[in-house]
Amino acid sequence: MKKQLRKICAVTGSRAEYGLLKSLFRAIADDAALTLQIVVTGMHLSPEFGLTYKEILADGFQIDANVEMLLSGDSNVAVAKSTGLGVISFADAFDRLQPDLLLLPGDRFEIFSAAQAGLIMKIPIAHLFGGDTTEGAFDEAIRHSLTKMAHIHFVTNEESAARVRQLGEDPASVHVVGTPALDQIRSLNLMNREELAADLGFAFRKQNMIVTFHPVTLASQSSDDQFQALLDSLAELDDMGIIFTKPNSDPEGRKLIEILESFAENRNNVAVYGSLGYLRYLSALAVVDVVVGNSSSGLYEAPSFGIPTVNIGDRQKGRLQSTSVINSEPEKCAILNAIEKALATDCSATVNPYGDGHAIPRIVEAIKALDISRGLLAKKFHWTSDMSAD
Repeated sequence: MKKQLRKICAVTGSRAEYGLLKSLFRAIADDAALTLQIVVTGMHLSPEFGLTYKEILADGFQIDANVEMLLSGDSNVAVAKSTGLGVISFADAFDRLQPDLLLLPGDRFEIFSAAQAGLIMKIPIAHLFGGDTTEGAFDEAIRHSLTKMAHIHFVTNEESAARVRQLGEDPASVHVVGTPALDQIRSLNLMNREELAADLGFAFRKQNMIVTFHPVTLASQSSDDQFQALLDSLAELDDMGIIFTKPNSDPEGRKLIEILESFAENRNNVAVYGSLGYLRYLSALAVVDVVVGNSSSGLYEAPSFGIPTVNIGDRQKGRLQSTSVINSEPEKCAILNAIEKALATDCSATVNPYGDGHAIPRIVEAIKALDISRGLLAKKFHWTSDMSAD
């Protein structure tokens, strides 16, 4: 009897996740020993966030399940309710698809819902990007919770691996692979400046920046106050080309979008996009002079392009940083000073600390070697050398 192919069910809820994982999805789909299932949820299915599930279809993938879970509000209550709705809907999807392994990235509440359903349904979980720290967002707690629910861990660096082991995970289950984003940077044919300008309908200036600012879910200062400080600083730079990508669907996300659209309305040097798509986003990184905001892409991808990042506030606090990252308090003068410093800094020799661009084959081989059995589900707590049992 022919051996049944191992079904790998990957869940994605945002443009950023899919951008990181697209090449990994392709490698799994192309492997004769594996069958890829894709479940989309969250912002992918929302008109106000660009209906980015269409990018997945345009890339030639089949979507095996849509999990609608986002409520229209962006309050903490609405996000908490969305998380609960997601658990219910993921349970139905997984029951129908019967996957052998869940592939779950990162730290967002949509992925938290998928993990809860998978754990109870006794589906092994492979977790990507565990062990990082981001002290300014509740993503921190979600990420570490996902680590405890997962059975195999693909981390981006040795520091993160040490944190995963510190949480009591089996050292043999922790694989330092780097980020798949660098695989894509290495392999993609990027658009040049003229092609990108025509595709975006954007007139690049002598100097340009790309800006992404997401809600800060644990900060004492509100997200809109921090965002307003950023916008006040950018209002002083009317000679620069400024490309914004919209905030995500965390609490206060929709409020930030309203503020952003009002800011951009009468400024011809500013363009706002719900989603650039990964090719256009990476192509933009190759031609702009600086990345500004509080997105992880400023730490993950930007260093590979030899450009500086101005990282604002605490949302990424604790995450491994390259020498090209300049941190700034969320205050107008501090942000302007950081941008000025960034534009005067040569980052061409920057080394990206998140891998060597060969994460994807490491992940695929580890998945294929995994013994998916009941013994995998019954995890033991493993003491590390720096722990005490007392």
